Amino acid sequence: MSSRQYAEVILRELGRTLSQLDDKEMQTLAGQLLAAKRIFVAGAGRSGLMGKAFAMRLMQMGLEVYVVGETVTPGISSADFLLLCSGSGETGSLAAMARKASGAGASVGLVTIKPESTIARLAQTVVVLPASAKEDTAAAGKDVTIQPMGSLFEQSLLISMDALILTIMEMKGMTGADMFSKHANLE
Repeated sequence: MSSRQYAEVILRELGRTLSQLDDKEMQTLAGQLLAAKRIFVAGAGRSGLMGKAFAMRLMQMGLEVYVVGETVTPGISSADFLLLCSGSGETGSLAAMARKASGAGASVGLVTIKPESTIARLAQTVVVLPASAKEDTAAAGKDVTIQPMGSLFEQSLLISMDALILTIMEMKGMTGADMFSKHANLE
């Protein structure tokens, strides 16, 4: 198969996955994010990179947002919201963050494949992306995705979080031009 053909298959997989996104879950998450004093975002590996991309857009909207683990990240409080990005919902370090945030009285949200996971049980808000777990590949005898590892989840995470940004922009009456004023300009 050519690279173009692979790209077409990936787009079909993304279309199938994202067409199952639950608008009510997304609206609930948008409300939680807007209600929070501060937003903390975390994920591991590529999911964490997608979370960082989302955090950047939240900052450009004028929201106070931090990526967990960065040196300038303050402690979490009961007025804050922790958003975790984890396909499995079982990543040990993220589960520990959820417990710590809950202990501080903060609300916890999760974007995941597995709504029955450990982190989902700790979260007040869960968005399910019906993608594929790392073990659910064609090589494992399942026909969910041709892509390796958690690629479909990670791609779906990026696109669904960009859709959420558009939802929040609409809720706040913002435009892209409003956000551009907060774009990095030190280069």
